[in-house]
Amino acid sequence: MNVNILAIESSCDETSAAIISNGKILNNIVATQSVHEKYGGVVPELASRAHQQHLIPVIHEAIESSGIPKDQLSAVAVTLGPGLMGSLMVGVSFAKAFAFSLDIPLIAVNHMEAHILAHFIDDPKPKFPFICLTVSGGHTQLVLVKSHLDMEVIGETMDDAVGEAFDKTAKLLGLPYPGGPLIDKHAKQGNPKAYQFPISDMPGLTFSFSGIKTAILYFLRDNLKHDADFISKHIDDICASVQHTLIQTLMQKLKKASKTHGIKEIAIAGGVSANSGLRSELELLAKKLHWNVYIPKFEYCTDNAAMIAMAAHYKFAKGEFVGLDISPEARMKIG
Repeated sequence: MNVNILAIESSCDETSAAIISNGKILNNIVATQSVHEKYGGVVPELASRAHQQHLIPVIHEAIESSGIPKDQLSAVAVTLGPGLMGSLMVGVSFAKAFAFSLDIPLIAVNHMEAHILAHFIDDPKPKFPFICLTVSGGHTQLVLVKSHLDMEVIGETMDDAVGEAFDKTAKLLGLPYPGGPLIDKHAKQGNPKAYQFPISDMPGLTFSFSGIKTAILYFLRDNLKHDADFISKHIDDICASVQHTLIQTLMQKLKKASKTHGIKEIAIAGGVSANSGLRSELELLAKKLHWNVYIPKFEYCTDNAAMIAMAAHYKFAKGEFVGLDISPEARMKIG
């Protein structure tokens, strides 16, 4: 008997649906919201309204292009959290109604666990146990992954996520939203050691990114006093130096986690894992420290339903279903 699962992702500003059949991703349909660009960040109310507009067309396309009719679906999976409450409610409400109408099981997925399980969509796949550095706009975590459904957070940020540091720096530089990819683009042309910014030294495997944001703010303020065109003249070097500092902060803790736990199977996940500088640095470290490194395809780094589908595949096998009384969780922990 084939196991066909419809997966829905609506945690932030991407509306996505995917179909997985017997563990194989058949499609990954994503509708991106451009409405937030003029506001310099995601506006929660606008995000939830856009999900309402995009959700049914996206799901329709996922089902149609998969060639699997609705009556052959085995379950419906949906992101339960973490994320924006209004956005989550759109996806969860639809998933509950759809599962009820077809009389099939409902599967609730943790968005952050799904990011990690994106590594099992394609080969090569990491071996257990492995350490995953999960980096996004809202999270920076080191996760010890013992099996597909057994994960433990061993380190995380005490304040801002690294994705926030990228985006807020971009805003200070006058770059449009989303700024992280633009910093990456400028950094490729710049000198990563042109300017020095502090690397936080927190105890254990704890991250902190609030200090570097303040340092960048003061750095720009002081230089703009002497030259009003300082940013435009040195944008490449500034971006390269900021990116270098943020990446070194991440790598410092990742190396410590690997050594502490004696694990050389290393993965990265989340939106910031699409950053070319981070990928390059990780590959260099892999050669130096003899790590086996796993990096998802770009399309599986940002929010998408394929990763939700992969998580649902393993949950279905374990019979981990939920009732129709579930509610979205804006803050949802791994494990």
